[in-house]
Amino acid sequence: MATKVFIVDDHYMVIEGIRSLLQNEKGIEWLGHATNAASCMSFLHNQVPDIILMDISMPDKSGIDLCKEVKEKYPSVFIIGLSTFNQQSFIQKMMENGASGYVLKNATQEEIMEAIATVAKGKTYLSDGVSQVLKKQDDTGVVLTRREKEVLELVAEGMTNIEIGAKLFISPSTVDTHRNNLLTKFEAKNTASLIRLAAQKHFI
Repeated sequence: MATKVFIVDDHYMVIEGIRSLLQNEKGIEWLGHATNAASCMSFLHNQVPDIILMDISMPDKSGIDLCKEVKEKYPSVFIIGLSTFNQQSFIQKMMENGASGYVLKNATQEEIMEAIATVAKGKTYLSDGVSQVLKKQDDTGVVLTRREKEVLELVAEGMTNIEIGAKLFISPSTVDTHRNNLLTKFEAKNTASLIRLAAQKHFI
């Protein structure tokens, strides 16, 4: 099954550049593009891609806000932030709003392909430049998606996977995946050490 990819960006050169990189790649189905948030949402009424490459700055709405809106209405869509901005605040907000990855616009074809492949498996992808920025500016070295943050807070309240799943309208197995991702990101051996480390790093 080919991964269906859509791009939202108001720069034609960026759209054309990425389209030329991806359209002949095996396993990629290019669905097209939108140049603003409104046309992105109207496209999604008719067709839902697997992955959206989303610019951070657009004329009618920021990609950060659009990311949140898309994830709320179409939770199955994976979003990769696409930007010239290599600032921690943008990266952090994008991830908190549900993005699964963040790639800079000067990324190589290999990086973009790796980002798509990684995110399609339900994992998080940050390009090298982005990872370095977060490590330099963020002592915690931990970046959580919005959903991971929600799961972490409910884990800290002592809820079970079934209870968390019911509250967030996701399956217990999805909660378990988020829980395992949290253990990996915090390098925690168990739930107790996860909560302790998250508290030390001011996540809860």
